[in-house]
Parts: sequence; C-alpha cells; structure tokens
Amino acid sequence: MSSSLVPDDELKSQKSLNLAPMVDFLFLILAIFAVLAVTRTVLYDADIQAVKLETPAGTPSLSHAEPGYTVLLSINNKGQYKWVSEFNEFLLRDVQAITHELYKQQKLGLLPKDCSKVKVLLQIDKNAQWEPIAHAIFAVREAGFAISPVYSPEEN
Repeated sequence: MSSSLVPDDELKSQKSLNLAPMVDFLFLILAIFAVLAVTRTVLYDADIQAVKLETPAGTPSLSHAEPGYTVLLSINNKGQYKWVSEFNEFLLRDVQAITHELYKQQKLGLLPKDCSKVKVLLQIDKNAQWEPIAHAIFAVREAGFAISPVYSPEEN
C-alpha cells in the first residue's frame, strides 16, 4: 500500500467531457437572439407608412377621402389626442378613448363594420414625444384598424 499525497482517483485520466459550460453558453446565445427578435419586431413595424397630407394652410382636410372610411387623429406637442372630422373636432383623454370612439362610430354606422375598410390617419406634431405616438399606433392596431402617420410638408 503506497501512501501518496494525491489520491488515486485524481491521477486517473477522465474520459468524460463537462458539457455544463457549453449548455450555459448556448442558453445565453438563445436568450440574446430572442431579445433581438422581439425588439426588432417592436421597433421596425413594416406595416406603418407615412402619408403626405397636402393642404393649403397646413390644416387637415378629409374632403378628398372617401366619406365614412377615413378617420383623422391628431397628437399635439403635449401628447393630447384629438379626433378631427369634417364637422367637429374634440380632445380625447387617452388611448382607450380613441378605441372607444372608433367602436362607437362603427356602432352608429358612421364607420363600416369591416375594420379593414377604415383608414386611420395620425397627424403628429413635429414636437410631440414618441410615447403617446406609440401608444396611439398600438391601440388602433390592436383594435383591428389600419393606421398611417401623416405629415404636412414643411413650407419654405
């Protein structure tokens, strides 16, 4: 019986490979790609396109649009939402009020029941903050309506 400072178990060569670090690495890579995919989907929405709104005084006009099928929402620099129509305009308190008004207009027969036939135009003040704009876009899209941000060309 020989006595040694190193146990015999430690002197034998190991024939197995420790895969735990590799599994951890693969999990981290998977998590990073998942976060990137979700972030890219949220930030780059290909279905939203800006529409050029040309009016003489820079005021919104829906006279060229098909009646009852186009809705104009406006966001000012304070983040307030405004419903604009040919006949009147009024402030909406939040994004839930926007979806409530869209559904109310459908119920009254002012908008068609088929949401795909309704075009919501979102006129954005150039000094408006991004958060109320994003809330409005996502709320209208979740309600099933198509939305397009509009802009008025800068006057020289």
